[in-house]
Amino acid sequence: MKCVLIIPDGCADLPVELLGGKTPMFCAKTPVLDMLAGEGVLGRSLYVPNGMPAGSDVATLGVLGYYPKKYYTGRAPIEAAAQNIPLGKNDWAIRCNLVTIDDAQKNNPIMKSFSAGHITSNEAASLIETLNNELVQLSPIPIKFHAGVSYRNLCIAIDSNTSFSKTTTTCPPHDYTDKPINSALPQGTGSSILLKLMNESQKILANHPVNMKRIKENKLPATQIWLWGIGQKPNLPRFGLQFDRPEIKCAMITAVDLLRGIASLVGWQNIIVPNITGYVDTDYAAKGRYAINAIKEYDMVCIHIEATDEAGHEGSVEKKIYAMEQIDEKIVKPIYEALKSCGDEWRILVTPDHPTPVSHKTHTSDPVPWLLVGSNIISSGITDGYNEESAIKNAKFTFNDGWKTINLLVR
Repeated sequence: MKCVLIIPDGCADLPVELLGGKTPMFCAKTPVLDMLAGEGVLGRSLYVPNGMPAGSDVATLGVLGYYPKKYYTGRAPIEAAAQNIPLGKNDWAIRCNLVTIDDAQKNNPIMKSFSAGHITSNEAASLIETLNNELVQLSPIPIKFHAGVSYRNLCIAIDSNTSFSKTTTTCPPHDYTDKPINSALPQGTGSSILLKLMNESQKILANHPVNMKRIKENKLPATQIWLWGIGQKPNLPRFGLQFDRPEIKCAMITAVDLLRGIASLVGWQNIIVPNITGYVDTDYAAKGRYAINAIKEYDMVCIHIEATDEAGHEGSVEKKIYAMEQIDEKIVKPIYEALKSCGDEWRILVTPDHPTPVSHKTHTSDPVPWLLVGSNIISSGITDGYNEESAIKNAKFTFNDGWKTINLLVR
């Protein structure tokens, strides 16, 4: 059987006044998803366990069938796996965002942009190189920076087991867009180290040529680094072992290191697609084409799309609707058509990992609507389409233990 998992990250939302009290999912023109909702079944799942942060790191583990409270050790070590950065048992991985802080009011600085205006990967790499040359020398512990994709970079604290602990608390910068940052600064064991690095980075990046060029082009500069998502190497069992299918071959298509890292840790093949960005301007059609080719070789293929999440963080209804419509036309439609003609039994599961409401500009841990369709799935016959409202009304399954949802796809 051929299985496809499609994750439109953060596409679930809340009613928006601008849309007449409807959600972006409801208002987006997604004829294929709406048709498949009638051919398959709808459900709702809560992927973020109570008491855990509502991030894609926690939620995506749940989507892939891993109980987050058992397996989650932090976001950064997962991304380190994506970059093939080895972590020793005494190393700590720390996510390093390039951000823009507005400190016009010195005592009340504001998170202007958690992505430094979606800085390019080449620009970010230049800044990271400078930090490795200068900031590393000022650190009280051995560290090394690693450039990633755009604003998403890493800092590795080497052989520093006692420098941090489970009491070390950090906050995602995307939770504080247009908000004061004082309450979001690191706390607990080792927080003084993280704060020193963040503060010193301001001086190093202030007059960097990359920032000078961005300011001249009326783009936001990267005013400093933001350290968060700290953790040590996780121990995840191989995916197939959880379903008594050790032979299952799986592949991941994504633009972000978080998903690539999880894939690497659980024994999946990462398929690299040119020209995908992790933003609204990504090449949706290329993801669809590469997925169709992968289906010929792999038993299960996951396509993750970050664009809907980024639109939610920006508070953009228009971008979120656009991304959903592109996913419907250029990813879901060709994959559905390819599976129907592949000659094998097949299933598709479409599910967000968490909501990213445009009104909040950050994640919430509410249940999300999902759609399951396939050659051996009995049609529900609903006509309300695929959206939050329809799933509440027509859900055939509801999982508070969201990590069990994937059983419907794989077993």
